[in-house]
Amino acid sequence: MTQSISTAPPNATALFGKDDPAPLRTVSLGEKDFDAAVAKLSSANEQLGLALAPDEIHYLVKAFVSGGKDVGAAEALGRDPTDVELFMFAQVNSEHCRHKIFNADWTIDGQRMPNTLFGMIRNTHKLHPEHTISAYSDNAAVLDGSDANHFAARARDAPITRYEAHYEAMPILIKVETHNHPTAISPYPGAATGSGGEIRDEGAVGQGSKPKAGLVGFMTSNLLLPEPSAPESGPKARQPWEQDVGKPSHIASALDIMLDAPLGSANFNNEFGRPGLGGFWRTWCQRVPMEGPEGSTEIRGYHKPIMLAGGMGNVRPGHAIKQAITPGSAIIVLGGPGMLIGLGGGAASSMASSASRAALDFASVQRENPEMQRRCQSVIDACTASLDAPNPIVSIHDVGAGGLSNALPELVHDSGCGGRFEIRKVLIDDPGMSPMEIWCNESQERYVLAVSQSELTRFESVAKRERCPYSVVGVATEELRLVVTDSLLNSTPIDLPMATLFGKPPKIARQSKHSSPPRYPFDTTLKTYLGSATDISAAVTEAFDRVLRLPTVGSKSFLITIGDRSITGLVARDQMVGPWQVPVADVAVTRTAYGFDDALAGEAMASGERTPLALLDAAASARMAVGEALTNLAAASVPNLKRVKLSANWMCAASHGDEGARLYDAVQAIGLDLCPKLGLSIPVGKDSMSMKMGWQEQGAQREVTAPLSLVITAFAPVDRIDRTWTPQLRADVDEETVLLFVDLAGGKARMGGSALAQTFEQLGREAPDVESADVLKGFFEACATLKALEVQGRTDHSLIMAYHDRSDGGLAATILEMAFAGHVGVNVNLDTIPGGGKDPVAALFNEELGAVMQVRARDVKAVSAVLSSAGVPAEALHVIGQMVPSTDEQQIHFTAESRPVFSGTRHDLQRAWSETSWRMQALRDNPETASSEWALIGPQSHGLNTISFQLTFQPGAEFALETLPTPEAPLDSRPKVAILREQGVNGQLEMAYAFTAAGFCAIDVHMSDLITGRVTLGDFVGLAACGGFSFGDVLGAGSGWAKSCLLNPKARTELSAFFTRNDTFALGVCNGCQLFSQLGQAGLIPGAEQWPTFKVNESARFEGRLCMVEVDEGPVTSKSVFLRDMVGSRLPAVIAHGEGRASFKDRADQDAVESSGLVGVRYVEHGAPKGQGTTRYPINPNGSPNGITAVSTPDGRILALMPHPERGISAESMSWKPAGASEAWKGRGPWLQMFQSARTWVG
Repeated sequence: MTQSISTAPPNATALFGKDDPAPLRTVSLGEKDFDAAVAKLSSANEQLGLALAPDEIHYLVKAFVSGGKDVGAAEALGRDPTDVELFMFAQVNSEHCRHKIFNADWTIDGQRMPNTLFGMIRNTHKLHPEHTISAYSDNAAVLDGSDANHFAARARDAPITRYEAHYEAMPILIKVETHNHPTAISPYPGAATGSGGEIRDEGAVGQGSKPKAGLVGFMTSNLLLPEPSAPESGPKARQPWEQDVGKPSHIASALDIMLDAPLGSANFNNEFGRPGLGGFWRTWCQRVPMEGPEGSTEIRGYHKPIMLAGGMGNVRPGHAIKQAITPGSAIIVLGGPGMLIGLGGGAASSMASSASRAALDFASVQRENPEMQRRCQSVIDACTASLDAPNPIVSIHDVGAGGLSNALPELVHDSGCGGRFEIRKVLIDDPGMSPMEIWCNESQERYVLAVSQSELTRFESVAKRERCPYSVVGVATEELRLVVTDSLLNSTPIDLPMATLFGKPPKIARQSKHSSPPRYPFDTTLKTYLGSATDISAAVTEAFDRVLRLPTVGSKSFLITIGDRSITGLVARDQMVGPWQVPVADVAVTRTAYGFDDALAGEAMASGERTPLALLDAAASARMAVGEALTNLAAASVPNLKRVKLSANWMCAASHGDEGARLYDAVQAIGLDLCPKLGLSIPVGKDSMSMKMGWQEQGAQREVTAPLSLVITAFAPVDRIDRTWTPQLRADVDEETVLLFVDLAGGKARMGGSALAQTFEQLGREAPDVESADVLKGFFEACATLKALEVQGRTDHSLIMAYHDRSDGGLAATILEMAFAGHVGVNVNLDTIPGGGKDPVAALFNEELGAVMQVRARDVKAVSAVLSSAGVPAEALHVIGQMVPSTDEQQIHFTAESRPVFSGTRHDLQRAWSETSWRMQALRDNPETASSEWALIGPQSHGLNTISFQLTFQPGAEFALETLPTPEAPLDSRPKVAILREQGVNGQLEMAYAFTAAGFCAIDVHMSDLITGRVTLGDFVGLAACGGFSFGDVLGAGSGWAKSCLLNPKARTELSAFFTRNDTFALGVCNGCQLFSQLGQAGLIPGAEQWPTFKVNESARFEGRLCMVEVDEGPVTSKSVFLRDMVGSRLPAVIAHGEGRASFKDRADQDAVESSGLVGVRYVEHGAPKGQGTTRYPINPNGSPNGITAVSTPDGRILALMPHPERGISAESMSWKPAGASEAWKGRGPWLQMFQSARTWVG
C-alpha cells in the first residue's frame, strides 16, 4: 500500500464508492496429466507472485489431482484449487514463514555438512537451556526475569477497575525481526508496520503478554546527501567515498529511506506507547574485487535495506505458555478491520527484488494504525491482569505475514485441532474484496485468539469497554481439517486437510562453494590514498575528518529525538547521556516494575553487528557481532554471563556467489563454537535470505548485493538499574582521573572492514576477530564484579566513573564520544599501546574489541586487579591518557612517539560528528530549528542547554501520607483519583502509579465508562487525564477526546460537575493537557477560558527530550494543589509530544494568562534570570511563547501541562542526574513532589 498525490480534486465516488464482492476463483489443473497440471500451476505461480519452489508445485499437484497419499492425505482431493488455497499455501510455506534455507541440508565445497543452520542455532539452547522458559515455539522467547510488584488495573469490584500491585515473578520476553522488503518499497509504512508487527509479537506470547521497550536499526547504501541550494563554506554534504551506482526506479533511495522510515518506526512506537531505547544505522555500498579475471569487481551494499525492529517485554508467569485449545472454543479476530493492503508480503519478501516485479512489490506493502493496536493491547492487558478470574484467552497469535491465512490455521494447528470458519464474519472495510483478498490480506493491528465458550461473554465485555473491534469467526474442531465457508457467495473457499497445508514438502538441499576473491591490505599511512607527501599529522587529521562524518559513526540524534524514550515511566537508561544529552549510550535498561530504592531490578538490551567483515571472514563477522553486543551490554549491571540470551538476525543473498558457504561458516562459528564457549544460547531470531536488488539500466543488468549480515541483540535481567555505566567523562571530582584502555584483541590492530577503510573506498584484507572467548567472558564477569563493589565514603561508591566500548570508528571514536558527553578535553598518549606510537592510524581506528574506562588514578591498581583475576591479561590494560579539567578550551590531544599527531577542540570535533545528523534534520524537519540545535554545540563547558537541578525542596524527604496498603488501611480507603483515558491514550499506568505512590487510590476510568454511566465521578477527589494519542490525534491533538467529552451528555455533565466542585483537583498531562485546553475554552473548566490550545511543534516533528523548566513564582502557583512546594525550582522535565506549542486566540489572551499568574511552568535556558522563559529550540522543544508549558486555573486546583511529571517520580527515570542523587533522594525523583503536594492538599 503506497500513497500518491493527486493534482486534481478527488472523485467522491472513486474514494468512497462500494464495489460488489469479487468472486472466488479457481486455477484449472486438469484431471490426469501430471506434467500439464504442473505447467498450469507454474504459470499461476508466476502471475500471482506465489514464490512457490518447483518441489512445492509438484507437492500441490499431487495433493489436488494425483498422489494424495504422498502428501499426507488419504487420497488426492480430486479438484482444482481455489486461489484462496494457493495463496494461503504460498504464504504459510514461504521462506519468510518456514525458514527453508535454515532447515535445508547443505553441501559446502562438495562435502555434505552434518548440521542444518537451524540445528546449529538450536545447539546453543540444547547446551545452555537454563533460565529460558520458552524457545523457538512462540512469537517471542521467554526468559526468567526478576520478582517484582506487577502493577496493573484489576477489575475486582465491577464496575470499578482499581490499580494495584501484586508481587510475583516477571518473566522477560524478547524478539527481534526485520521488515526489509516493505521498507525498500515504501519506507514510512514499511518501517511502521515492521515495528508494529514486532510489537504484536511481544503482545501475543503465551496467553497474552505486554511489550515494554523497543529498538530499531537500519542499514542502507550510501546516503548521497544533496548539496544545499545556498553555497556553504566547509565540507560538502556528499562525502568523497560515496559513489552513486544507480537504483531501480520503484525502490526508495538511502536518503529517502532514512528521511521517512525512522519516522514510521518512531511514530508507531510513540502512538502505541512503547519507548524506543536503542538501535543503529550503518551506511555501506562499495565496489569490491571478486573472483574472476583480473580487475573483476561487484557492487556490495544495502540497496535492499535492513530495517530491524526488536524489543523486550514481560509476561505474567501463569500466562507464559500457550494452553491447549479444546474443540468448540471460539476463535476470534481482534482488531482490524481488514482492507486490501499488504497482499502476498510473506512471499514477496522471500524473493530478491527486481524492477520486473514492481507491481507485486507495491501490493505487498502494508499500512499502519497504531491506535488500533493500542486498543488491542488494552484488551490483552485487561484479560491478563485479573487475580480473581481466569484469563479468558487460551492462546493468542499475532496476524502478520500471510494475514489470517497464516494466523488462523497456525493457531488451531498448534493445539492439534482443525478449524471451521465463516469468511463473512471477518470484519472488513472494503466489501468489494474477494474471498482470497479477505483471507490473505496482511492488514495490520490484528490478533487471533481462542476463548472458551464459557469465557466468551467476559471477553466481549472487555473488548466493548475498550471499543476494540472483534469478531467470532469460527470454532476449533476435533477433525483435523480447515474449512472456510462463504455464506454470501454460497461457496467453500477452503476445504483442506491440515496435513496438506502443514505437510512437509520435500526438504530442500543447498550447495555452495567458497571463492577466493582478491583482498588487499589497508595502508595505514594513508599515503596510497592521499599522496606520498602526506605526513602522519595530516593523515590523522584527514582520518578524523572523514570518520566522524560517516553516518555509521556520527551522531544519531535526528533518529532519537523523534521517539518517545520515557513512556511507561520504567526507562532507566535511554540513548541520551549526561547534562548535554549526547546520544552515546551503550545499552538500554528498563525497570522491572514501579518503585524507588526498593525496586531496582530491571532488564537490559544491546546490539552488535560488524557486517562488512563478512566479505573478509564471515565467521569473524559473526563472532564480532556477538562480542560487540556483549561489550555494549557490559555497561549494565548484569549479574553474570549465564543470564544473557541472544537474538540472531541473519540477512543474506543466499544464492549469490559463495554467500551460502559464508552463511554456513558464520552460523557454525557462533552456534558450535563461540556461544557454547561463552555459555550463551540463542533462543530467538529470524532470517531474511533475499538481500539482493537487481534492475535493468540502459539495456544492462545491474545488481547490488548485501554482504552477509548478522545482527546480534543481547538481553539480560539486571540486578541494579542504578549501577549502569555511561560514557560521560566526569569532571565533578577533585582528584586526578585517567583513561584505562582494556584491549580484548591481544594487541592486534586489524583494519579490514573498518569505518576508516570505508571512507577511502577500501575493504582491507584482515578482519578483526574475537581472539579469546575466555578473555571476553572474563571481561564481562569482571564488569559485573566492578559494579557490585562499593567504595565507602564516596558520593557514587563506584570504582568506574565512565565506560564506553570500542566499536565503529575505533578507539578514536570511543574517546571522543566520551569527551562529547562530558564537555571535557582529553590528552591521549598512544605510546602506551604496543605499536601505537609507530602506527597511530591503526591504533586509533582499528575496530577490534575493547573498552575505555574512566578511573581515579588511585583506583587503577584495584580495577586492574579485578580484571586480571577474571582472566583479562595484565598486558591488555593500558593507562592511555587523562581527562583535562573542564574549561572552555576543552582541547583534544593525541601524541605518538612523544610528538603531537592530532589536536582539536571538543566542540569542533563534536560539530563534525553531528554534521550528518544536522543535515538530515534540516532536510526532514524545520531547517531553522535544526540549525538552532546545531548552533548550541559550542565551546562553553556549560552552555545554554546545560541540564541541572536547582531545587527549593528535597526529593526523598519523609512523607507521612505515603504508606503501603495494610489490612487496617486498605488501598480503597485512600482518597480516590480517576485515571481518565480515551481510546489511544497510553500513559495511564505511570500516572496511576505516581498517584498511588503519593498515597491515593487510583481508579481506571475509560471514557466509555462515563458515557455509559458505568462510573460516576461523585466519589472522586481527583482526576488525571493522561498522555497518549486519543483517536490517533487525527482531528488534532486532544480534539477527538474533547468532542467525546463535549458531545456526550452524560460525560459532559459528570465532568462539568466535577470541575466546579471546590473539593476536587484535576491534572491534564500532554494529551490530557490538550484536552483540558479545549474543555476550558468550551467553558467546562471555570477560569480556563483564555487558556491556549496546543499546536504542532515549531520543528514540525515529535520531540522526545529532557528540557529545563522553571516553576513560576506567583500567587496562583504558590497556592497550586500541585506546584506550591516547588515554586522557584529549576529542573529537567520529560518531554514527549508532537503538538505542544501553546497557541492563544490572540495576544490579549496571552497577556491575561501571564499577568494573572496562570502560567505554572516555563522552559528556561541555563543561567537565565528568574522568570525568563525561552523560545530557543530545542531548550524550548515546541516554540511556545515565553516558554509557556503549563497553565493553571486561578484557584490553583486544575493544572494542564505538556511535560510528563509522572515519568520523573523516580530518580532512575531521569536520563541524567548528579552523581549520588539516587541515594540522597532515596530513589525518588523530583517530580514526585507534585503528587505528594496534592495528597497533602486533600488531607
